[in-house]
Amino acid sequence: MDPKNDSPVAVSPYERLQALGINLPPAPPPIANFVTHVREGNILYLSGQGPREPDGHLYAGKVGGDVDIDSAYDHARLTGINLLAVMHDALGDLGKVKRIVKILGMVNAVPDFAEHPRVINGCSDLMMDVFGAAGSHARSAVGFGSLPGNITVEIEAIVALHE
Repeated sequence: MDPKNDSPVAVSPYERLQALGINLPPAPPPIANFVTHVREGNILYLSGQGPREPDGHLYAGKVGGDVDIDSAYDHARLTGINLLAVMHDALGDLGKVKRIVKILGMVNAVPDFAEHPRVINGCSDLMMDVFGAAGSHARSAVGFGSLPGNITVEIEAIVALHE
């Protein structure tokens, strides 16, 4: 609270990232014939990102097989950081984000895996941590038999922007 007027003090997404110990990496380049984002009016559509480290290392494997849920959660969080990097690259300022509207989380899982929501919470929790209530979103978390490069997760997002 601001003691001068009893209203909450606004905290920027960058201050929240700093408090979380996160430095945004450069936005990952597309791996095929597409762009990382498309802005249409006040909506930003983000192409799917994966669990890519800044050095280019990608986490691969089958969740529920050779990759455990906790590791896959961390991979989804890393993927969320990459989505934030694309947002920053597209907008120049994460303060332009009005709300995270929708997230589609895809999990490269063994056929009998059933904990997809727990995995994609890695990204969802990050969006809430960075944007507060504006990070609350609609979401789908689904399993796939494979993903490009055998990555563990791929996540895309739709973001509403301030006018």
